[in-house]
Amino acid sequence: MSSLKTRERLSEVRYEIRGELARRARELEAQGRRLIKLNIGNPGAFGFRAPEHLQRAIAERIADTDPYTHQQGLPAAREAIAAFHKQRGTPNATPERVFIGNGVSELIDLSLRALLNPGDEVLLPSPDYPLWSAATILNDGRPVYYRCAPENGFLPDPDEIEKLVSSRTRAIVLINPNNPTGAVYPRELLERIVAIAQRHKLLLMSDEIYDSILYDGAEFQPLAPLAGDVPCLSFGGLSKVHRACGWRVGWAVLSGDPLLSGEFHHAMDLLGALRLCANVPGQFAIEAALHGEDTIAALCAPGGRLYEARRAVVDAVGASAHLSLVEPGGALYAFPSVTGAARVGFDDHAFALELLETEDVLVVPGSSFNVPYRTHFRATLLPQPDELREVFARIERVLDRHAERAQARQTAVA
Repeated sequence: MSSLKTRERLSEVRYEIRGELARRARELEAQGRRLIKLNIGNPGAFGFRAPEHLQRAIAERIADTDPYTHQQGLPAAREAIAAFHKQRGTPNATPERVFIGNGVSELIDLSLRALLNPGDEVLLPSPDYPLWSAATILNDGRPVYYRCAPENGFLPDPDEIEKLVSSRTRAIVLINPNNPTGAVYPRELLERIVAIAQRHKLLLMSDEIYDSILYDGAEFQPLAPLAGDVPCLSFGGLSKVHRACGWRVGWAVLSGDPLLSGEFHHAMDLLGALRLCANVPGQFAIEAALHGEDTIAALCAPGGRLYEARRAVVDAVGASAHLSLVEPGGALYAFPSVTGAARVGFDDHAFALELLETEDVLVVPGSSFNVPYRTHFRATLLPQPDELREVFARIERVLDRHAERAQARQTAVA
């Protein structure tokens, strides 16, 4: 018998965060090796817990979680999300325009499926979170990347974005605060991107899952209040700010002029109905998360665990002979660049594999985030600060070897 054929477009999809290197890491663990895995922004794997008042909210309603709910989510949960967005100034933030999904990941896929016809284009940041590229491709769209260059603090140039708009462009995607770079977008930049969407009649899609994870005075500006009547889909959830990844609770809020987005709203509703509903127990925690105690700010302030982890990485890179870093203003990651002699002939995937095999550390190659260069890697800020200092000491050892090999090659050529 011939082997089963798979969808051809899967060959265009990459997700190295859980890909080949992660599979090799599991093999090493099976051999008894103890690894430090910095590939996934998964707070629960590093000892973080979802806040107790969220756990209680689910426990108190667990007897009510057996039936399916409405395809867009529990009415009370959608009301809580709409109220939260209304406080932010989101126009037309009503429960009817809220969609709850099994994490933001599912909603990204559903929304692109609702939007795209074969060959339609989506403007994506480079670097991006690779699910956005994968979901575009698997829904028969075409990713078109706008640069977020390191020399510009990983912020995009709106003029470059507009030059990429074609007759097939349907949406502009923003990830703010950004994964993998930690960039936080200023208001003026967002206003210019809104103006592009308005001129070209594009849907704005704003991934804001890290909206409250901010450092050193960085300020988050939600996109929807600036978008006004321009259709905008804003994504949020419990996974990161509330450290509840496994609960799989995300939401999307459709704002802007309802007359411009009515057909898209119906398409989202239909696709939601086809998968029946999202995870019900976790939805009972949404109101407590959005309108209860703030449990993330202290973690991001000086002395807080995330703040001190970030500082450990910033200090380690500052002391390194081989690394540079645009300091992350938000989110849970750092995206360092290799510099100097170690950069000569550097390949991010080969480096990540060597780091894993020789130093028991797993990171994600920067090229996995759809950038044209191979000189960066992503590391999560979730481990304890001391562990991160140890990680970067190991990284330095690998880069020392890279630099020595590069210098040896240059000497041999000379």
